[in-house]
Amino acid sequence: MSGPFEIERREHERGTVVVLTMADGENRWNTSFTRAFDAALDEVEATPGPAVLVTTSADPRFFSNGLDLAWITSKGEHPGGDRRVFATEAMALFARMITFPLPTVCAVNGHAFGAGLMIAMCHDVRVMRADRGYLCANEVELGFAIPEPELALFRHKMPRPAFHQTVLLAKRWTGAEALAAGIVQQAVAADEVAAAAEAMAADLLRVAGNREITAWTKERLYGENATLNHPHGPAHLLRHQTEYLSGPGAIPPGH
Repeated sequence: MSGPFEIERREHERGTVVVLTMADGENRWNTSFTRAFDAALDEVEATPGPAVLVTTSADPRFFSNGLDLAWITSKGEHPGGDRRVFATEAMALFARMITFPLPTVCAVNGHAFGAGLMIAMCHDVRVMRADRGYLCANEVELGFAIPEPELALFRHKMPRPAFHQTVLLAKRWTGAEALAAGIVQQAVAADEVAAAAEAMAADLLRVAGNREITAWTKERLYGENATLNHPHGPAHLLRHQTEYLSGPGAIPPGH
């Protein structure tokens, strides 16, 4: 596709690895970029059969450098689009990614700041460049409070000590530190990021055969009344299983 995103499909024995490349320089977030990303996800989702998404950047220095500050502070018309709808549309896009019906791999090949870190954390797993680049939610440094939805995203995706350091101290995580903290699953040399991400995606094709189950499970993890947030503990749920939702393909109680 044209514009700030490129899509490449690579066939494997079990299905298709779809590589979505952000190709808009530092890949800063504005309304136009958000809408283009959403349209790219439509194309990815239209891939037939088992498929896994890999998201990366064409720029070896920046995976995504956060909010487009020049756009947000500009006056009048701007190629970045309507400022009034950005927050709503961007948050909806992050929600779409975290509940995407395909397994997702993020190949973080450069800096991921702010919204760049958010989209990385919305993926199921992450591979990061080890030698250069940081992960950082730097809102506190810029004088912004991190919105509650973003805090919830980070809390669900990060171990608690890493969450604390990320949102309160604006820690800049190197690849090695992010791996040790459990934020990413692999940290490799710059020239190995793409191959490592595709290998991880190819392995995940084994669980990519039923999008309905993938989508249902992610919604129960991260959506309304999510299982992880339920006021009752697992013992109560187990004792009263008929009161709770069972997903597609589940064995009915009593069988």
